[in-house]
Amino acid sequence: MSASGDWTVRVLDLDGAADKAALMDRCAAALDLPHWFGRNWDALADALGDPGQLPEAAAARGLLLVVTGWREFARREPGQWEIAQEIFEQAGAVRVALALGAL
Repeated sequence: MSASGDWTVRVLDLDGAADKAALMDRCAAALDLPHWFGRNWDALADALGDPGQLPEAAAARGLLLVVTGWREFARREPGQWEIAQEIFEQAGAVRVALALGAL
């Protein structure tokens, strides 16, 4: 995690993530979601849409989630990646950026 101006930046590293469960675990860790986070698509959509569910985002002006290592996951789990992209696109409390190279 780092802060850039008024933005809080978090990195979601999907390198080696084998499946949806791994993606959800990494989202929970990257976003510092509570232990009761449901680890399903609806719960992720709710978390990304509600700044109240994102501890640091509530205090910051905005949260930027930088997704790295996503290409391998997209090849391995194209259907799951498509759903993830839809949720990322609809995120109201978070801006999502896909990293095209190493950070």
